[in-house]
Amino acid sequence: MAALSFMRRLRLSKFVKQGVPSLSQVRHLNLQEFQSKKLMADGGINVQLFEVVDNKQDSAAVAAKLKVREYVIKAQILAGGRGKGTFDTGFKGGVHLTKEPSEVKPLVDNMLGHKLTTKQTPKDGVQVTKVMVAEALDIERETYFAILMDRSHGGPVMVGSPKGGMDIEEVAAKEPEAIFTVPIDILEGVKQEQVDFMAEKLGFTGPKQTEAADQMKRLYDLFLKVDATQVEINPLGETPDGRVVCFDAKINFDDNAEFRQKPIFAMDDMAESDPREVEAAKHNLNYIGMDGNIACLVNGAGLAMATMDIIHLHGGSPANFLDCGGGVTEEQVFHAFKLLSEDKQVKAILVNIFGGIVNCATIAKGITNACKSINLSLPLIVRLEGTNVEEAKKILAESNLPISSASDLDDAAKKAVASL
Repeated sequence: MAALSFMRRLRLSKFVKQGVPSLSQVRHLNLQEFQSKKLMADGGINVQLFEVVDNKQDSAAVAAKLKVREYVIKAQILAGGRGKGTFDTGFKGGVHLTKEPSEVKPLVDNMLGHKLTTKQTPKDGVQVTKVMVAEALDIERETYFAILMDRSHGGPVMVGSPKGGMDIEEVAAKEPEAIFTVPIDILEGVKQEQVDFMAEKLGFTGPKQTEAADQMKRLYDLFLKVDATQVEINPLGETPDGRVVCFDAKINFDDNAEFRQKPIFAMDDMAESDPREVEAAKHNLNYIGMDGNIACLVNGAGLAMATMDIIHLHGGSPANFLDCGGGVTEEQVFHAFKLLSEDKQVKAILVNIFGGIVNCATIAKGITNACKSINLSLPLIVRLEGTNVEEAKKILAESNLPISSASDLDDAAKKAVASL
């Protein structure tokens, strides 16, 4: 499971209880806005016309190449709040509108190569290496549309609402009657009557209803083509001149399909990611950094979250979420320990493994080999339970390493906090 999957499911947990389908295994790649738009445009989906500039020499020609009534110039970074951001030069705003072609180049040049700071970036900002120049369109009406894999239906489901352009979870909480769901038989595919129904419920009429239904079918084709677990359009909007346009999109991808979606996964922009998360991903470890000083190495997302909770309960603070998964190897354990021990904020390591699929002896061998190889000097507390646990405990005991064994999760957390 991808590193961010459990966080996405946490965000949707309340949403699911309100009758909206749940996601299964997902990964949201770090795609820039223009990359998502290109995927959609290649599939015949209506998006704004756009060009991408990555050097100041080309910025002069982009306005002439993109002949539109009004331009929107957007700095391409993986953070929200760009419009209210500030560049290191003092230039204000990572999103600008202009109707004058002559103003496009100066705006692009004020963004390229400079650091933009927003409410979601590090305090020093993020360097802008690409700027998207797109067609600016007015939105007369906003709707919400998504296709996602839903565990309860055993396949894809269309979700729509005429209340677009806002937080869909809030809509589900306050106006559940404004959410419409249509399960799709993945063997039969989406049917015309299904997209017609959804387009009508979203408030499209006349030729726009026909166009909206066609866009939904094309989005479903994209959903299948790229092995997505979710394609979310918010808003799917109407323009004053009668166009139906996908203005913003979020796409999640199935990790298990990476072998046949190599071009898409190669687009993953890790430049702005936490380097620890990038390193963990190289070894198929699910890692998310936090602010505490007790590192956690656990198998299973649920157990990992329980471990972090009980550390808090006993007055400690977790330094990370690290799920080594069910098929963990000794090599992965080594890289996990290396990653945790190199984090300067970490003052102790807590290993909490419940062996079901995982063989505890494999974990124990990985722990002892890692400790010896990296000369681990941090306090190490280990709680093992389950498959082959007696052999695992014997391996740890005979290693002559300063490892503190714990009888259960509560004991492990207490010992980790006390070791600081």
